[in-house]
Amino acid sequence: MKKKLVSALMCATMAVTMLAGCGNGSKNGTEAADGGTEAAESKVVTNTYGDSKGTHLEMWTFVELHAQHYGTMVEQWNKDHPDKTIEITCTTYPYGDMHTKLLTSLEAGTGAPDICDVEVGQFPNVVAGQDKWLVPLDDYTKDYMSTMVPARMETYQGSDGHYYGAPYHVGATVMYYNVKAMGDAMGLSQSDVIAKIDGVKTWDDYEALGTEYVEAAGEKGTKYWTSVDTAGTDWLWLAMAEYGEDWTGGFDGKANVQLDSVKKMLTMQQKWLKSDLAEVSPDGHVDLEAGFQNIMDHNIVSFPKAMWYMSRFTNYMPDEKGNWYIAKCPTFEEGQKCSVGIGGTGTVVTQQSKAKELAAEFLCWAKMSEVGEQNIWDTLGFDVCNTACWTNDTFAHNDENQYNQFFINYPYDVLNSIGMDNIGKISVVKISPTINENVCNTTLNEVLEDPDYSVDDALQELQDAVDMEQEE
Repeated sequence: MKKKLVSALMCATMAVTMLAGCGNGSKNGTEAADGGTEAAESKVVTNTYGDSKGTHLEMWTFVELHAQHYGTMVEQWNKDHPDKTIEITCTTYPYGDMHTKLLTSLEAGTGAPDICDVEVGQFPNVVAGQDKWLVPLDDYTKDYMSTMVPARMETYQGSDGHYYGAPYHVGATVMYYNVKAMGDAMGLSQSDVIAKIDGVKTWDDYEALGTEYVEAAGEKGTKYWTSVDTAGTDWLWLAMAEYGEDWTGGFDGKANVQLDSVKKMLTMQQKWLKSDLAEVSPDGHVDLEAGFQNIMDHNIVSFPKAMWYMSRFTNYMPDEKGNWYIAKCPTFEEGQKCSVGIGGTGTVVTQQSKAKELAAEFLCWAKMSEVGEQNIWDTLGFDVCNTACWTNDTFAHNDENQYNQFFINYPYDVLNSIGMDNIGKISVVKISPTINENVCNTTLNEVLEDPDYSVDDALQELQDAVDMEQEE
């Protein structure tokens, strides 16, 4: 009998488009706006925190747990800074409403809050105004920059090179392995399975271990090593990061989707599909109800996903506790970057604020200091961007933490083994939505639903569609 999901699944969450996931409906791979632990809200919620006699700040978000983070942090700020206390009113809006309201107020030059969350897919629209709309955060981030993950900070830069957003998480892509299911099928102990996983360095190694598992499982066509996505670009982002490529072209370049990294990944996935090493992810990717059920049924035993996916296990697949091991992603060639940051929300300070300096100082402290990062990890479950925390034993190896309890190994040990310089970045710019929409609606379905379809032809069609947008 199938295990049942333990709570109502994230209808509201899945109705929000995360740029790294794609599309405009559940079949097209929509995901949580932040790619994090919680759904975007469907109603307006307002709460005020802090010192009523302090400087008043307005903050907008689309996730109530984010607002609660600022509520916690402002109380600590006021204790530490009695000479410049803050009262903050946090209003949580539905995802689309908040971003529309923010952009409208920035364009009008009135009505914007002091501080506002901006989902990464919406960030190009908001950062377009650069320092006319937003406060550059360079001076306020400098105390933390030496230990912040560079790729994540760069995600929230403007074309002028200034930092305009403070991140919640790295979103580092890792590989999740079901050690219990692998051991049962292969007749191996947990330590023996982990030794095999740790021996995986390249995609060839990964394929070889997968072949060994599928043969041992003896249910070819039913039990698979992994699943590939027709409604999400995570696999492709990982491939690009490994080769240091970026199909967007960044702020100044022209988009080019006909990249060797993309071709290699799609061709490899077609091979896996033909050999029954992989299946197409139910409903397009693993971050939907069908994907959760597929994992719980042990129909797949490995897949790459950002570290924020840990919360999907704790929230929706609790019976999997103790089964899963987190590891580095394989690379095409040894020595390549082995991860990429996916998803995210950058928080900005607007030029309309009457307390810009205080708002910027508080924001960066709340999201980048070790105190702020501790609360982000404890309450939001995100892989934090300040690497000073990664090597802090009290922070990283706290056995009371739900994620440390859930997985076989410590998540931050994996992050440390990756290293902040081995986490790549794919730019999120004006052309990004066009690329993602076409990839998810057409390209991935062409080449993965029909693994005999020419990858070169599919990417040429994609390039033609992107070029039409670029030429406008």
